[in-house]
Amino acid sequence: MATMDECLTALRGILGDLAANPAAAGLDRSLSCRLTDLQQVVVGRLSSGSVRDLEVLPDGPAVEKADIRLTMTSDDLVALTGGRLSFGSAWASGRVKLEAGLRDMLRLRKLL
Repeated sequence: MATMDECLTALRGILGDLAANPAAAGLDRSLSCRLTDLQQVVVGRLSSGSVRDLEVLPDGPAVEKADIRLTMTSDDLVALTGGRLSFGSAWASGRVKLEAGLRDMLRLRKLL
């Protein structure tokens, strides 16, 4: 199991790359990443070409629903950012869940 510090570093890396992609220009969305094995949720905002306001919260019903929601284990997050796991195969096998509105899904498809 990865530590929360490793997960935050991984998230900053992958979300920073995503935000810097020209296809993300003008994207302003709340996001969350639920880490099932750590029982924590990282919330933040993807806006103006960067990721802002990352905050770690305990998992539970009090966590507001974000526009873009990821769910995975801490090890899968670190493996995704380390290049040991591809997003497509992880999503297809159910190891990674991505929830978003249709417009966001179409836009994210270009980014991932």
